[in-house]
Formats: sequence, C-alpha cells, structure tokens
Amino acid sequence: MIQKITTFWLRHIHPRLASLIATIGVVGLTACLLILFVVAKLAEEVLEKEAFAFDTFFLLWLHQFANPSIDNLMLFITNLGNPRTVVVVAGVTLGTLLWRRYRVETYIFVLTCLGALVLNTGLKLFFSKPRPQLWKLLISEKSFSFPSGHALGSMVMYGFIAYILTTHYPKISQIIYILAVILIAAIGISRLYLGVHWPTDVIAGYGVGFLWLMICITMLKLQKLRQGQLLE
Repeated sequence: MIQKITTFWLRHIHPRLASLIATIGVVGLTACLLILFVVAKLAEEVLEKEAFAFDTFFLLWLHQFANPSIDNLMLFITNLGNPRTVVVVAGVTLGTLLWRRYRVETYIFVLTCLGALVLNTGLKLFFSKPRPQLWKLLISEKSFSFPSGHALGSMVMYGFIAYILTTHYPKISQIIYILAVILIAAIGISRLYLGVHWPTDVIAGYGVGFLWLMICITMLKLQKLRQGQLLE
C-alpha cells in the first residue's frame, strides 16, 4: 500500500508540485500560505458576526484628517477602482493584447478579470456584511462590505497589467511595480478615508486578490513554459 502511494506521489503529484514551486518560488508560496491563513481567520470572524475593535477605531482616527482638498483627491483615487474605470482599462488592455497578438496573455487576462468579478460578487453575497455608517458619507454604496471589491479588483487587474509590462520591459520593472503598489494601496486607503469599508474588508480584498493574481500569473507562466517547450 505504501509503495503504491509512493509511486503515485512520484509520478503524478511530485512533478506538478515541483513545477508549481519552481514557478512561484519558495518565498511566493510561503507568502500565499500566510495570506491564505489571514484571510481564513478574517472570514471566520465575519461569519461569526464578531466585531473587530480596531476597525472602528482606525476609521474614526483617519476621519479626523478629513478636509475638502483630501476629499477631492480621495474621490479621484477611488474612481480609479470604480467599475466604469476598470471596464475601460480592461478594454484597452485587452485590445492592446489582441493587437500585439499575445494570445496566451489575452486568454489569461480575460480569465483573471472574470475570476475577480465572480470572487467579489460571490464573497459579498456569502458574507453579507453591512458597510460602516460612522459619519455622513460623500459617496453611496449599495453592495455589501466584505471583502472590498476595489481592493480585490485593483490588486488583480493593475497587478496583472504590471506583471505583463515587466515581462516586456524588464529594465524598468522596479519602477512599474512601485507605481502599481502605490496605485493599489492608494485605492484601498481611499475606501477607508471615504468610510465605505472597514479596514478588515480592505485587508481581505487585498488577500483574496493577491491569491487569485498569483494563481493567474502561475497559469500564465506554465502556459508560456509549455508553449516554449512545444516550439523546441
């Protein structure tokens, strides 16, 4: 029995696991596991209707810095993660990939965006967590709060676009990633500043988004690797 299990592991599981680790890297795999643990703990607390003490404290602390100038800046930043803007950016990206005939990237990008939409909608409906109502809001949101769709969506879409750009422009990869991180972080902060999300919503959104992004990038890498092997 043990010999059969060992044979099955070496023939079927081990090669795939080795490919996965080689593609993501040990650090990346460890980061994914840690993020998965954090997201699972947050989800457990939300399901049990537990309140996070620092959620309210942080939002009220952040709100004390509110002023008209920052209001306008945060409204502009949060619009970069709104559905209309995301659809336009996704459309331009898709058109560019098709124009450049990057077939694998096009396929994975569509899958990435659709997956993010399904995850965001499904998780919001599943947890049905109400949004904060701590002060008079500048914008109105009708969907549920957990996880943050802006955090999830920006992480997935802008993160994937940044990865695609770095593969074709490796000399400026650091600049691309830095700009992407700033943009993604700013969108999450804007949701907190505007009071439409709890901090745990944004953390969970980033976590789920990062995990899905890593899955999609891994699929892209494996497809490109397989494509390269077929051409040899």
